[in-house]
Amino acid sequence: MAIFAFKEDQALGEVTRVETARVCVRVTSPDRLRVARVGRLVAVKGRDANEWVIGMIEKVWRRPAEPAEVEELVEEEEAIEATVAEENGVQLVLVGTYRAREGVQKDYFTRAVLTLPTIDEFAYPIEEKALEDFMGIISREAEKAAETPLAVGCFTLDPKATAFLDGNKLFQRHAALVGSTGAGKSWAVASLTEQAAKLPHANVIVFDLHGEYKPLSFARHLRVAGPGDLQAPAEDVIFLPYWLLNYEEMQALLVDRSEQNAPNQAMILNDSVARAKRDLLERLDKSEVLESFTIDSPVPFSLDEVESTIDAKNTEMVPGTTKLVKGDFNGKLTRFLLRLRAKRSDRRYGFMYEVPEAAMKYEYLHELAEKLLGHGEAADTLNPGIKVVDFSEVPSDVLPVMLGLVARLVFQIQFWADPAPDERERHPVLLVCDEAHLYMPSLSGDTNPLERRAVENFQRIAKEGRKYGVGLLVVSQRPSEISTTILSQCNNFIALRLTNRDDQGIIRRLMPESLEGILEILPALEMGEAVIVGDAILLPTRVKLSEPVHKPLSSTIDFWERWMQEDVKSNLVQAVENMRRQTRVAKVKGKAKAKAS
Repeated sequence: MAIFAFKEDQALGEVTRVETARVCVRVTSPDRLRVARVGRLVAVKGRDANEWVIGMIEKVWRRPAEPAEVEELVEEEEAIEATVAEENGVQLVLVGTYRAREGVQKDYFTRAVLTLPTIDEFAYPIEEKALEDFMGIISREAEKAAETPLAVGCFTLDPKATAFLDGNKLFQRHAALVGSTGAGKSWAVASLTEQAAKLPHANVIVFDLHGEYKPLSFARHLRVAGPGDLQAPAEDVIFLPYWLLNYEEMQALLVDRSEQNAPNQAMILNDSVARAKRDLLERLDKSEVLESFTIDSPVPFSLDEVESTIDAKNTEMVPGTTKLVKGDFNGKLTRFLLRLRAKRSDRRYGFMYEVPEAAMKYEYLHELAEKLLGHGEAADTLNPGIKVVDFSEVPSDVLPVMLGLVARLVFQIQFWADPAPDERERHPVLLVCDEAHLYMPSLSGDTNPLERRAVENFQRIAKEGRKYGVGLLVVSQRPSEISTTILSQCNNFIALRLTNRDDQGIIRRLMPESLEGILEILPALEMGEAVIVGDAILLPTRVKLSEPVHKPLSSTIDFWERWMQEDVKSNLVQAVENMRRQTRVAKVKGKAKAKAS
């Protein structure tokens, strides 16, 4: 039995205008106009009683009608005077087609608009039992699409119907999760990773910039080494040694392009690093690697040797006509050497320059790849495939290039994985890029070179990642500041409350024209409520997202309530010492000891 069995007196009105993606309906009854609310679903008969075109109300109006329009409705002068001179109507955006039967399948729904409605056809609001049945079909269709469906919450239209996403389409075609501060982005990330952790071989890397995902006990936690980890690093600490940088990243870190001698510095850096890498490969007898070696090959090398070579060039004296004279680079590399030595001596950058001996071995990249991309069998309480990488102690000036480095390594390892005899050798991985606006900014002429390197890495993943099993989930409170090249590659959007007009505008511009109206509701969404549009959801609509079991440490501090409390403790001594040590790992043992020091 078809779920839609409308009677004529239930009609909202009649179709008066049909466009490729929108339909206008004239509502003749003021009572029926009250039923027409923005966001409600409406059904219009298609080519026969088996088919219904589904639309969503995006505009409702009541306005005075023009005299000519009134005259069209009635002919007699007396009737004209008695007619209420107003025009009521709604505008629908078409979102799909329902068929009671499609071949042998019953209750079939597709996002495609298979038939456009005809003029004067009745439009019926989908309410009560019909709405419950229809939303149930949407849930069942999405649930059947995957063996383990991805449930994200419930539909606002019908809280009893679970909203499912297609996990394949969501991640392989990239997604953006956007929302203002406090809208629930971190909860959404925790909820998505929580469900992914239930899969035996999930592979997710979460870039945690503030340490807020520590409560995710089902994940494997890694932390980029801080100053307090350099002497005796724990098992969960990782280093990102300088030799993992490619030449462009190395140059962005060490060469000041505004200096007159920048070209000389870049050339000497290139030559000395290439020579140091080649020397190691020759000592290790890596002949196959040597055959295809480039300056960007991730091969360990001694920075002491490079510094010594550059210092020698900076002080070089060569034979002249009658006496020794300064070499071509004599005195031109002084500032470069000072910059290099300052970086190496700054313990904040110890994760790059003061790495343990094991991180300087040829095999270290194998170990790092296993930590980042490993996806062992999930246990009852831990899924080693869900990795949360804490970057909170990485200095902000190098943070973009370090995030770009990790993303580039992941992509390149996936790129060079041998897919033969089938694609299972290339296990897909999702990069969850929290606070993406900090390292994926729109590029301009004055963009910081470190940010530029990071953006270029993420842009390549956005364009090519799907082919090699690398997906992006871009998470940000300021989508207007993110590279449009990256956002335009996202085919799915989970948009929570957005109050900034620029942020709303960028999301609307990236949507198909027919879906722009759905996004008008963004400023009025509740916390944890989202508009989901894209390939991954069968019906683009509002969804109340599920709360995660493991909540992140992202709760906003209640100023007024905290100020009212009587028993307040603040360990400022520990905070000051943490600031001096540039780490929160080891705690100060007692105030007396802190004062004595």
